[in-house]
Amino acid sequence: MAENTDVIVIGGGYAGVMAANRLTQRGDVTVTLINPRPVFVHRIRLHQVVGGSQDMVVDYREVLADGVRLVVDTVARIDAAEHSVALAADGVIGYDYLIYAVGSGSADPGVPGAAEFAYPIASLEEAQRLRSVLDAAPATAAVTVVGAGALGIEAAAELAEAGRPVTLVCGAVLGPYLHPRVRRTVAKRLAELGVAVLEGPDAKVTAVARDAVQLGDGRELPSKVTVWTAGFGVPDLAVRSGLSTDALGRLLTDETLTSVDDVRIVAAGDSAAPSDLPLRMSCQAAGPLGAHAADTVLSRIAGEQPASIDVGFFGLCVSLGRRAATVQLASKDDTANRFSISGRLAVKIKESSYKGLLKHLADEARKPGSHTWPFKDGKRRQLLQAQRGEATAVAERAV
Repeated sequence: MAENTDVIVIGGGYAGVMAANRLTQRGDVTVTLINPRPVFVHRIRLHQVVGGSQDMVVDYREVLADGVRLVVDTVARIDAAEHSVALAADGVIGYDYLIYAVGSGSADPGVPGAAEFAYPIASLEEAQRLRSVLDAAPATAAVTVVGAGALGIEAAAELAEAGRPVTLVCGAVLGPYLHPRVRRTVAKRLAELGVAVLEGPDAKVTAVARDAVQLGDGRELPSKVTVWTAGFGVPDLAVRSGLSTDALGRLLTDETLTSVDDVRIVAAGDSAAPSDLPLRMSCQAAGPLGAHAADTVLSRIAGEQPASIDVGFFGLCVSLGRRAATVQLASKDDTANRFSISGRLAVKIKESSYKGLLKHLADEARKPGSHTWPFKDGKRRQLLQAQRGEATAVAERAV
């Protein structure tokens, strides 16, 4: 009888669930998914939780393959030498291979008062907490959203559409990812909703108080509720476990997503840094990376050489309230271009993306190995070559 292989997947988000489902292609592989919640969080809808929608959670039975064992707990430490993980509640689980898909969350603000008085929304619990605060605040209470990436724009639009007076403090520019032409379209919609947008070098929050935020030029804005969306961080599990990471704490891997420290550890999603050139944190990359991580493990079990990643992008969907959206189109290497989709079609595309993400996971659960991704980044190899050439040059100069 063939020997059974135990695979642990840490993290039950888009990448982790995709990886766990895909691993069930082999009957001699036992898959355990470890996640701190008993439900799947549809994370890209958290801004709607802030706006008053129902909690965006999904029963794992809808997206997870029947053969995957779900353990509701948090991993306290990975012991690579012993091929085991220590759980926060109690116990140790051994593995033959491990997929590290712990995702991302709110970054440390690093701004005086922000940790005490601002409300991040990168997790379900954070969004629910902010929702409670907003429910208790008067409808006329000033709301400041700090950070003008996609999450900040979506949160500001959602709250303004609900009738809240909202100021969006960009830190520099509205929607840094967006092409200038598309940025103007987004700015116009925000203005229609009544959002006051502050841009420029002085539009950076330097301190947060209970009822105000201070900007770099000394201005003080009244803010009964301050929402913090400026940047994402990753859990420090890899660092605490003595594994090699990039500066942000993402697990360093090669192009097959295999840890540079241990061939039995593979990463996926927001917490992966392949060749120290990580892809943009996004659900768009999470699914393909989760599938590829599973393929890497399956290749190693079969005694085959894993393939290198080849994941491209199509752009960025940004909701602007419930009745408007913008789809910023991009090159496959994730460079935004001047083209976009707006109007009713953009709203339909955004809504279909919500449903499509869950469908991809459910389809992979029913038919493991079926998920494919059409977008490939032909320029990544060039970037890798340039990076390696620069590293060689630096090493030669140091001799």
